[in-house]
Amino acid sequence: MWIIIRLLIGITLLALVEIYFIKKFGLAVKNLFPSFHQKRYKIIKRIFLLWMNFYPLVLIAIFVYFAITSEYVTQPESRIIDYLLIYPFWIGFVLMVQTTIYFIIVDLITLIGYPLIKKHKPVFVKWKSVFIFILICSFAVYIPIRVIYDYNEVSVREVEFKKENLLQSLNNLKIAFISDIQADHYTDEGRLEKFINLVNSSNPDLILIAGDLVTTGPDYINISAKHVGRLVAKYGIYSCIGDHDNWAYRNDNKRSINEITDALLNNNVEMVDNGDRYINIDSSSIGITFITNTYVETVQPKILDTLSSNNGGDLKIFLTHQPRQHLIEAAKKNNFDLYLAGHTHGGQISFIFPFVQLTPTLFETKYIQGDFWFDKMLVIVTRGLGMSIAPLRYNSTPEITLIVLSNK
Repeated sequence: MWIIIRLLIGITLLALVEIYFIKKFGLAVKNLFPSFHQKRYKIIKRIFLLWMNFYPLVLIAIFVYFAITSEYVTQPESRIIDYLLIYPFWIGFVLMVQTTIYFIIVDLITLIGYPLIKKHKPVFVKWKSVFIFILICSFAVYIPIRVIYDYNEVSVREVEFKKENLLQSLNNLKIAFISDIQADHYTDEGRLEKFINLVNSSNPDLILIAGDLVTTGPDYINISAKHVGRLVAKYGIYSCIGDHDNWAYRNDNKRSINEITDALLNNNVEMVDNGDRYINIDSSSIGITFITNTYVETVQPKILDTLSSNNGGDLKIFLTHQPRQHLIEAAKKNNFDLYLAGHTHGGQISFIFPFVQLTPTLFETKYIQGDFWFDKMLVIVTRGLGMSIAPLRYNSTPEITLIVLSNK
């Protein structure tokens, strides 16, 4: 049932955005280029709508088939299909939503100021058309450039964490924190290799991963494990379980977790399902509590309380996939120093708007990316590398977070 509901919401949203965008763009073309609008605009509009709706129709067919048969079918992995169908759809969809945000504002201003605008309607309509046309053209150039940039670049963000009475053996220790590697058709071996090399170039002492080693498909388990196994850290590499780690085999979550765990272990990386690990460094220790809280499995309160209260490290780290409020409160209650999470992809698709990061991720959490203080505990949400649902990022450059410990 939830699949059908999501499908209906998606279809409705796409239809409304398309209608609104086409109406506004048509208005601008009609007022600025009347001859072109009369002769050629209808043909261009039909081509655009056909191009924008063919891919959603394919997805609808896949969803319906899955709902009826419970057999998961993936879309064909083809660069031709990507560049002719999938990328144009998503870039077109981002363009429509991004511009529609500003169209709505203009319409609200028009509604509020209608008594004044009515007196100068011809002039206002002309300048409104100019604004719409310039806005669409500007974003039509910016969005593909930004998508290409966010696909190819990775930023390294350094965070200094100062702790009172930090033991000398932990001073200047570097922890590389990464998440959402999500090996798949789009995050291929070339992209993975570049990311892993960049992590290693920061010379971390410890590497922590907030899950999601694959997106979907068992073929990517060994590919992801092989590349993650190339990570180098003096005190080891550890990961918690993410949402997509359950979906290597869509209809068999347990098999997915087991195979990913084994593949990582064969490459000297440990994935921990609800447990504590202690990293001994000279006379001190870092206690890491791994919490499995995903769409598939929610951590039970008893397990959460037991693991959180048992952590007796000199530096206490709470590592989980999702930045959930109740988990943050549990970590704060048990005096953790760091709460580390991924999952959000930094918003993945974040629309440009003054003073606010507009992203669908806001429907799930307000902790989208960056650092958040809760008294003495620092919550860090890293942007990760991979992508989910849409095979692109927009205003969300992949990230490696390098945490440097120091004495306050």
